[in-house]
Amino acid sequence: MHIFITNDDGYTSKGLQALIQMARPFGEITVVAPQYPQSAMSSAVSIGKMLRMVPVSSPDGSFEEGIKRYYCSGTPVDCVKMALNVLFSGKKPDLLLSGINHGFNGSSAVLYSGTLGATQEGALNGIPSLAFSLKDHSPNADFNASIYYGTKIIEEFIKHPPVEYSFINVNIPQGSIHEINGIRLSRFGMGAWIKEIESRTDPYGHPYYWMVGEYENLEPGDLECDHNLLDKNYVTIVPHKIDNTNYPELERLKVVWKDLTRDDNGI
Repeated sequence: MHIFITNDDGYTSKGLQALIQMARPFGEITVVAPQYPQSAMSSAVSIGKMLRMVPVSSPDGSFEEGIKRYYCSGTPVDCVKMALNVLFSGKKPDLLLSGINHGFNGSSAVLYSGTLGATQEGALNGIPSLAFSLKDHSPNADFNASIYYGTKIIEEFIKHPPVEYSFINVNIPQGSIHEINGIRLSRFGMGAWIKEIESRTDPYGHPYYWMVGEYENLEPGDLECDHNLLDKNYVTIVPHKIDNTNYPELERLKVVWKDLTRDDNGI
């Protein structure tokens, strides 16, 4: 099995090294990760910009059998596109893993996440794709529980991959292995970011604005939601899909907007 790994925190992040450690028992690995952190890039691509992909060694400079590493100067989706078109031009990888992200990527955060953008790109290209995030923004976060539970999830994922054009999002709570209560399959939980822009003044007295944000839980107490289960110290697994058409709403609009969709001749 050939496994492709990427992330949005950059090729030197501790979470990426943990993900590589998780994946090593399952096959050969190729890593293409951003040169610099690319959080909140979602599915952004670098149109009209020169891209570079450079071979790099392991963080300690040691030889790693069965592992090739590169950094890419672009976004997480750029990393996927570069890998598929340059390194895997003859045969696609068997599996795409993205992460382990330093920080929560459930609820509405998935709409902005570069970690999820990479897995969505993988699914769009017909590759079984799986994202991992840890609810801990610290650069030196403890990934032992992530490795323990993540290895179990990868093993099950390989045995039972998702259906075509879908991908899996995994979030792991902060804490030790013994502090986590288990794994739960769940759904996308509704939440929103409020008070997102803070007005500040630079040293020269000129105003500027800084992106901050406060998360508002719109479904408190619902234990079908990923963000609430995560708060209860459960690892959450949410399946996502490329086709985000709201089919019930489509059928409703066909009825209530029927006059709008008539042909000009009244048919």
